Amino acid sequence: MDNSPSKKVWLKFKRNKLAFTGLAFILLLMLMGVLGYLIMPDDSPNANTMHLQLSNKKPGRTFQFLIISKNPNIKKVSFFERMLFGQEPDFKSIPITDYRFVKDSIAVREYIGDDEKAEEVKYSLNEIFSNWIPKIKMPHQPDDLTKILLYKKKFLLGTDIYGRDLLSRLILGIRVSLSVGLMAVLISLFIGVGLGAVAGYFGGRIDAAISWFMNVVWSLPSLLLVIAISFALGKGFWQIFIAVGLSTWVDVARLVRGQVMALKEVEFVEAARALGFSTGRTIIKHILPNIAGPILVVASSNFASAILLETGLSFLGFGAQPPMPSWGSMIKEHYGYIIMDAAYLAVLPGLAIMFTVYAFNVLAIGLRDAFDVKGQNVTV
Repeated sequence: MDNSPSKKVWLKFKRNKLAFTGLAFILLLMLMGVLGYLIMPDDSPNANTMHLQLSNKKPGRTFQFLIISKNPNIKKVSFFERMLFGQEPDFKSIPITDYRFVKDSIAVREYIGDDEKAEEVKYSLNEIFSNWIPKIKMPHQPDDLTKILLYKKKFLLGTDIYGRDLLSRLILGIRVSLSVGLMAVLISLFIGVGLGAVAGYFGGRIDAAISWFMNVVWSLPSLLLVIAISFALGKGFWQIFIAVGLSTWVDVARLVRGQVMALKEVEFVEAARALGFSTGRTIIKHILPNIAGPILVVASSNFASAILLETGLSFLGFGAQPPMPSWGSMIKEHYGYIIMDAAYLAVLPGLAIMFTVYAFNVLAIGLRDAFDVKGQNVTV
């Protein structure tokens, strides 16, 4: 039977049903984020296919579309390119309410609203098929034409104010939130562990200087600090990684400093010094592995904080820039509809933020209990 410490931690963590559920939810989000465009109803880049006529349509609505043109110059991308970046659509379509074939043309009424009826417009079938890639022979049977030119699409979560598929943009927003959280945590760990370990191990003036710097950063409101960094670096997706990471490292540094100060006088560290090991090796090989549990706990907590900071910045216009979907920017675009009959447009991304942050928080609490660090300086 394996009685290793890691096995005991895992068994203890699994007994916490809420924390384990949070981990399962996070893994599901990660899987959806990785698959991305492959599981999205709208796999165009940034899920940005607009049909302004379909603005603010309720969840579950189905519409019929007519393909009116094909672009022969659109390149079909590979499987992995489509998964990561999407496939630019090679056709243009319009939503319609009814249609009929008239000789070599198709007459349709374009959808312009539930209570309005548009005038009938004719499209030449020869013109539609002239640029079809790959070349196909225009069928003359109405049933065959219907299969080629017409399709139906169901919007499971409805459409936003620009007629874009809301479900697709919510799924793509997972990538933004989780990638910002991950990169911010990695940056905060790199800075926090480094400065905290140096301050705790050497003490004296070095500790005083680093502690003073940590207290200065700690005294600044996180959101204002991130906004200031964003002003310095500029607006954008990659800049937000650095801005959020630079604002969340103090928690890690304070924790590591205290843990290193407690461990640097124990027997195995004294033995490492006696054997002539370098300071770097002593810290990296002998001290840090023994405080991995508390670091993992605070990293999980910082992941939730990073997601909240990113959504707040996107709401203010400093995060991911349009047309890239972000949960925060989606709330900003639709918060005015909360008091109208389309509150779901802002509520759905808000619920996505709430459940994701809650999952990381219960994960952090579960890890804290599993590593038994309740009495240590760990903020959750």
